[in-house]
This record gives sequence, C-alpha cells and structure tokens, in this order.
Amino acid sequence: MQSKKVSFTNSEGKKLSARIELPLKSDPAAYAIFAHCFTCNKNLNAVRNISRSLTNEGIAVFSFDFTGLGESEGDFPDTNFSSNVQDLVDAAEFMKEEYEAPSILLGHSLGGAAIIHAAARITEIKALITIGAPAGALHVEEHFKGKVKEIEEKGLAEVNIGGRPFTIKKQLLDDLRSDKTLSVIENLNKPLLIMHAPFDEVVGIDNAARIYTAAKHPKSFISLDKADHLLSNKEDAHFVGRMIGSWVSRYAGIRNEKEALKTDLQVAVRTGTSFTTEIQTGIHHLTADEPVDVGGNNYGPSPYDLLLSALGACSAMTLRMYADRKKWDLKEVTVHLKHGKEYLEDSKHSGESQSKIDMIQKVIEMEGDLSVEQQKRLFEIASRCPVHKTLLSDIHIQSELK
Repeated sequence: MQSKKVSFTNSEGKKLSARIELPLKSDPAAYAIFAHCFTCNKNLNAVRNISRSLTNEGIAVFSFDFTGLGESEGDFPDTNFSSNVQDLVDAAEFMKEEYEAPSILLGHSLGGAAIIHAAARITEIKALITIGAPAGALHVEEHFKGKVKEIEEKGLAEVNIGGRPFTIKKQLLDDLRSDKTLSVIENLNKPLLIMHAPFDEVVGIDNAARIYTAAKHPKSFISLDKADHLLSNKEDAHFVGRMIGSWVSRYAGIRNEKEALKTDLQVAVRTGTSFTTEIQTGIHHLTADEPVDVGGNNYGPSPYDLLLSALGACSAMTLRMYADRKKWDLKEVTVHLKHGKEYLEDSKHSGESQSKIDMIQKVIEMEGDLSVEQQKRLFEIASRCPVHKTLLSDIHIQSELK
C-alpha cells in the first residue's frame, strides 16, 4: 500500500486534508471514497485497516477530514449533515480531475448515511457499503439529547462526544431533523452492502434492518458479530475490508484481477514509499512489513518472521512426508521458532573481542501414537529438511541491477 497525503478545496473554498491509499501496483482496479463517522477523522484506525485490506484487492481508497475536523479548514459548529454530503460530492469531483471518478462509496456510522445522499449526486458510483450506519442522520441527536433544549433556546451548546467537547448549533439540529435518508434509499437503485454488528451499542442493529427494508435489490447484509461500533479490533476491520473486496467486485466495474508482478525468477517483491511490501510467488500473494515501533505499519510479518516461517514450514512438511512413508501415526506437528543474535560462547571467557552470531531456536511438538524411538528419529529428520540444510550451508547470492 502506498499512502499519499493530498488536499482539495471544497465548494465553500475550504481546504480539506485528505489521504489516498494506493495499491502497490500502478493501476488501481477501482477507486473508492471512505466517509468516516461523526466527529471522527481520516486517521481513525478502522479507516486505515479497512483501506489496507481494500488496497490488497487492487482498490484505491480516498479518505478525508470533513470541514472543521482533523486537519481540514473550517469551523465545525458551522457545518452540518448537508455540508458533509457536499464535501463528499466535492471529493468525488477532485478525484475525477486528479485520478479517476470513484465507483465505490464506503461510509462508517454517520458517514454511511452521508454516502447514501452523495451517491444520488455522483453519477459514476456503482456500489455503496454502509458500516454501522444509522437509518437517518437524526440519530446523531442521541449524542447530545441532554442538550437539545439548551440548543433550541440559546441557539448553541457545548456537548461532549467521545470524550471531546464540540459546539453544536441549532442549524445542525434543524438540518438533521430535515433528513430523509430512507426516502433516498428507496430511490437509489444502486447495489448496497449493509454491514452491522448485532450488539452495536452506539447505532442499534434495527437501523440496519430499516436500511435493508427500504433498499431495492441488489442488496446484501453481513453481520459483524461481536465487533464494536468503531471497529477498534484490527481483525474486525480487516474482515470488513476483505468482505467488501469480495462483494464489490461483482458490481463496481473492477477491471482486472490483481496484477501479477512479472519475473523470470521464483519470487517477486515490491515496496513503495513505506516498509509495507508485496510478495508474489506464482499465484500466491503475501505481505511483509515491519512493526510500528520501527516505522512500519505492521500489516504483515517481518522479513525474519518470514525466514523463520520458511524453516518451520519445511521442517513440518519433511516430518509429514517421512512419517507418511514409514506409515507412522503422526497426527500433527507444531514448530516454534525464534531468531536472535547471541555472543559466541567461546569469546565470552577469552580475551578475544566478542562478536554476535545469528541464533535460531527451533522447538518441535509432535502429536500421535509414536514410540520414543520414532519421536527421536523424526526429531533427527527435522534437521535434514532442505531449508534447514540451506541455512547451514555456504550461500552465494548473485545480485544484478535491472
């Protein structure tokens, strides 16, 4: 995934901060806009994690901070639901001029209601996905229902949303109350995927039922099981991204399958402006990365993790093959591995300068009706797997610049 910070000017002349996440390949299969939740911003973990999964499917994802939020210009108290919808329309126009018109709209929470209205005004949209979305913008009033009377009488009030103070003006309340999201859904006539967690405590599951009932086919629903409203669990967000990638390919004009990295050798590896790296071997696609604490995104195993994985997989496969040939009752093999650097034992107690060497710890678990002699023999065989032998041999790496 390549991440680029960009900005665009909305119809009110405000400069809005945005980010586009691009697949590592140069030509995205489709472009999507992601609308975040009320008072959130484009840096929400759910936005990044879902975008990551979609870029793996070749889909570029554009997200931005609505007017007055995050790094965007403007005053939040002067915005409303209608202005958010207009920001989405402006974002689509910017993408059309700078990249390609978006064919997909994704909306999380109130962003889900906003994309429904925006889709009616963006002719190129071919598919929509709502995630934990309310059936109408007025649901937002739940965030400050204790302040509604003050807002109506004084014209504004400060409310606490998600632990942060926001000034809410009466014009926002009036705008929310004029919303007709369900009517828009009834006349949308675009493929719609509704994703919602049954136990969502912020936006109840009944909202998903109302959206689904109002929508015309093709429409789909995917339950998010025990996910919370903000999809704070990374695995939940990646699940959402994977499901969207599979569903949307039928409707959004995905032009081609994931582009193959061309190579005359066995494996091709490509990285962009971050440590996140795409790996292709035959028809198989993998992702490598570094942990966040060393500057990576932690979207995949590190290079050394992959090295250990290769050794572990080869060891397990070798034991499987040997046990099958001997007709031994080996039911399961688990190989645990760890890499590190340690001082040579001899240099610790000598006057020589101490040097570290690479150390790999390999612990093997075997399940099955095996005798002690069979277990010992299998343990010996594990050290004879091809990758183990390669790592212990003199390796020559021939490099060339292409």
